[in-house]
Amino acid sequence: MWGLDRLSAHPSPAGTPPPRRESYSPAPRRPYALAGPGPLAARPGLPPRTSSLSLLGSPASSSTSLPATARIPNGSGRRRQGTGGVPPTVFDPLQVLESILGGPPRKPVTTKGDVATDIVQRPDEVVDDMDFGGLSLQDFAAADAPEARRHSHVHTYSAQSVEEYDREKDKFEDLHKSILACDEVLKSVETYLTNFQSDLGAVSAEIESLQNRSLALNTKLENRKVVEKLLGPAVEDMSLSPAVVRKIAEGPVDDGFLHALADLEKRSKTINTKAKEQPDVKAVSDIKPLIDHLTNKAVERIRDYIVAQIKAIRSPSINAQIIQQQAFLKFKDLYAFLAKHQPELAQQISQAYVYTMRWYYLNHFTRYRTALEKLKVHVLDRYDILGEDPSSKRSGALLSNSRAPPSSHDAFSLGRRLDLLKSPNPNALTAYLAEEEKAAHYLEVPFRSFNVALIDNASFEYTFLSTYFSPSQNYHAISRTFSSIFEPTFSLGQSLTKQLTETTTDTLGVLLCVRLNQHFAFELQRRKVPTVEGYINATNMLLWPRFQQILDLHCTSLQKLTSSLPSRPSTGAALLSSSSANTSTAPTPLTQRFANLLHGILALSSEAGDDEPVSVSVGRLRSEFEAYLTKLSKGISDTRKRERFLCNNYSLVCTILTDVEGKLGGEVTGHFEKLRDAFDK
Repeated sequence: MWGLDRLSAHPSPAGTPPPRRESYSPAPRRPYALAGPGPLAARPGLPPRTSSLSLLGSPASSSTSLPATARIPNGSGRRRQGTGGVPPTVFDPLQVLESILGGPPRKPVTTKGDVATDIVQRPDEVVDDMDFGGLSLQDFAAADAPEARRHSHVHTYSAQSVEEYDREKDKFEDLHKSILACDEVLKSVETYLTNFQSDLGAVSAEIESLQNRSLALNTKLENRKVVEKLLGPAVEDMSLSPAVVRKIAEGPVDDGFLHALADLEKRSKTINTKAKEQPDVKAVSDIKPLIDHLTNKAVERIRDYIVAQIKAIRSPSINAQIIQQQAFLKFKDLYAFLAKHQPELAQQISQAYVYTMRWYYLNHFTRYRTALEKLKVHVLDRYDILGEDPSSKRSGALLSNSRAPPSSHDAFSLGRRLDLLKSPNPNALTAYLAEEEKAAHYLEVPFRSFNVALIDNASFEYTFLSTYFSPSQNYHAISRTFSSIFEPTFSLGQSLTKQLTETTTDTLGVLLCVRLNQHFAFELQRRKVPTVEGYINATNMLLWPRFQQILDLHCTSLQKLTSSLPSRPSTGAALLSSSSANTSTAPTPLTQRFANLLHGILALSSEAGDDEPVSVSVGRLRSEFEAYLTKLSKGISDTRKRERFLCNNYSLVCTILTDVEGKLGGEVTGHFEKLRDAFDK
């Protein structure tokens, strides 16, 4: 704080000039405070200052003040203020100061007797050198206050009392503490900002480093793309991914295994080609042993897989076709891969398959034949021929067993037996149903069931062999493989056919078997299975001769019957005629049976070709019947009745043959119509 100096109010001695300086500018001096109401030297006629400009706008504006005395011109003296009052021509110094300072003092002046005092706080710092710019104090005060403050940097404080500062002391201390706290905060902020600036610099350096690395990586990437574009196809052709190797070595045999195998085959082919063209390439020499080792591993796994499936076929109650479809045909490329890399091993596996399937089919069809033999089959023997006496016909017997008498049947009528040929059931009779069947059937039923099952299995097996073993095996090799598998089964079927037909005289049944066999041949041609033609031909060689033998039996029987007739009307009677044969013109029972038999043969031969022996056999049978009727009619003495007798018999034959179709049927029907018309007079 500034010290308080009290200046005396007594006037200076008259004639004593005031101290002077060498220039009019105020020189730096020790600051002091004005006190007392003493007179203030001023120029005469100076009006009071009413400007609000002050050297100190507020007490807090600055910490310095600039007290100064008015410059007195040379030769002038000081006026003294007397105790008796202020002359009216002299301005009040306080007013002058107020006009200079811009207002009354903040603390009123205290008067003690004749001396006026003012308590002023000393500023902490006083400006020693003030630049007035060559102006007087009044001019400097009258000048623009902001400009004056800017040039002089003068800070003026108003007077404050001690009591006011005491009252405000705590506030200033709190303010001082707040400022110190702010300083600490600002120091921490400064430290933080400094550290942040350091970190930011480090991050900037790292970003710059990353940018440089990114540029380097981009350059490398572009270079690698160029190299990859050049070397990629070559590397791709010679490399195998670890997934492919793992799939072949350890993975299950499924679609993924096939894809991996195809990839291995492709790479192996490429590497073998490059090894022949460029044997000095190190990459080829390095990878070729690995490819060969992986190929051998694939061959080993394929061998184990196929052998396991072949063993599964020998399991009881297993359906081989399911294994063939789901295990073999679905992965047929496995055997092709095996046959390409290990042909000897593939041949051994093929032979193992042949032996297994040969046993499989023979075993199952043997059991099926045993079941079919339990069917009740109508027995037709030598008594069921045209020339035999119906009264001497013995009861039919069953081929399989004699558990029950056979049902009634007609050996010469086709009836509903044609339905088996016209609208055949695509399915064969199952073994279970055959064993449990109680009704009796004709021989074509077991024949058809066995051969339908055999044809279906043979067709499927041939299709399987053609699909699975090709192209490693050609057509002839596949045919030999098929024959090796089905040879014993075909022999079993031929033995069944021979068993059914070798003792029977069922003409229509044998001819039905012939037609069924022809349908099987057409079906095999449609399915493109030529390897079963041998079995079809062998079956025909069993059926056609037997059919001819049965027709020969009919012809021989008619010959015997005709030869036994009397050659004259007065002797004997015709067999199978009534007691009044000489007078009756009704058709004979033999004509009914002959017409039914002939109708059945012609109905089954509606689509027959000219090369078949049926026409010859039918012509022979027809001749024997006509000879029989002619000789039988000679037993009638009346010529008119004789002709009526022949006309009635031929009319019955024509009536039964009315609905017969085909070339052979039309010829035979026309022939009997001519005979009928010849005797119809």
